[in-house]
Amino acid sequence: MDNRPAEVAITGIGVVSPFGIGFEALSAGLLECRSRLKPLTLFDSGWEPPPVVAEVAEIGELPEAARRSAFRLSRTDHFAVQAALGAVQAAQSSSDFHEAGGIIATTVAGLSEIDPAVAADPKRYYRDGGFSRVTSYQASHPAEAVGDWLGLHGPCWGVNMACASGGAAIALAAAAVMAGEVPMMLAGGSDALAPYTVSGFHSLQALDSDPCRPFDVNRKGLNLGEGAAVFVLETVEHARKRNAPILAILKGWAMTNDAFHQTAPDEQGRGMAQCMTLALAMARVLPDAVAYVNSHGTGTPLNDVAEVKAYETAFRDRKLPIPVSSTKSFIGHCLGAAGAIEAAITIASMRRAALFPTLSLTDPIETRAVDWLMGAPRLQPVPVGMSVSAGFGGSNACLIFELPEGLAES
Repeated sequence: MDNRPAEVAITGIGVVSPFGIGFEALSAGLLECRSRLKPLTLFDSGWEPPPVVAEVAEIGELPEAARRSAFRLSRTDHFAVQAALGAVQAAQSSSDFHEAGGIIATTVAGLSEIDPAVAADPKRYYRDGGFSRVTSYQASHPAEAVGDWLGLHGPCWGVNMACASGGAAIALAAAAVMAGEVPMMLAGGSDALAPYTVSGFHSLQALDSDPCRPFDVNRKGLNLGEGAAVFVLETVEHARKRNAPILAILKGWAMTNDAFHQTAPDEQGRGMAQCMTLALAMARVLPDAVAYVNSHGTGTPLNDVAEVKAYETAFRDRKLPIPVSSTKSFIGHCLGAAGAIEAAITIASMRRAALFPTLSLTDPIETRAVDWLMGAPRLQPVPVGMSVSAGFGGSNACLIFELPEGLAES
């Protein structure tokens, strides 16, 4: 009798990003080192010059649903449904998803639908047709929209743990699959750019007026982005029974809380370090085996210092510095979708055997623990990758992926 715990396979990934639609578009854009950061054009921010962001240029039309959707889709919902459809197609399982569940993270949800007219005359705004937008404001709405469009009859719920939400959604879905609660789960995150969030980060003085420079000593803040990534998760055994492609194996995960401050991270990075250590222990992976860390790396003064200290703690027994980069320098900070998109980027790194750099990083924070990835992608095998996320309120999430043997791309 085999008493080994079930392993969780990633059999499909759908992505909507500033690089375009699809996992391959994301991978190609990163390999080509193309930054998608540019001045905001999606809406009027109300100040000049407009903030630097990463927009999804074309979201495309959704295919005809098998049944008429009862939901009015916000931009955030549209991203989530499009990514979920792509994930299902990649997983080669469009016909047997009725028992699957879904967990979709978001921080913005339908707030992208708020029009400035609501402030001038709320009663008239909603009376003239804006009321239908209200239903999309709740954080559970992207998950409900995905469940409705794909006909999921398993559990569907939303996750909002600030910017750790996307990673947390994947971790929670993996736990449900491994426990045998559902045969398959769709999990990820989706967020759209919205005046509400752009103004909020502006008021916090957290935005960089130029393309961000995560981990640079001269960093000044972050740039916002938008998009979605959705994964299909199932046990390896289940995937093999239906001859599904296995893109990667999710070996370990963890979630922790700093219990420190509403917006600032623990100054010593203790919560994030604990999160990485717990994920490594669950995965039964030694620190030396991790070939790449896709960092949270926002570019803000407080986050980046605390994150470096977390690496110094979690990888203190490692023989060589750990390769780290922040791909927010390509596509900005996608908030509730960030952890999911960056998990997809981690798997792209593994499958392409390439370590993606941090763009605009020229004078990195000094530390002996980290091998900063700068310039061009570094081509080398990446058998094990880690994705780390953090969020306001002290939330942390960490995912560790392993590439099945023989699947690395040249």
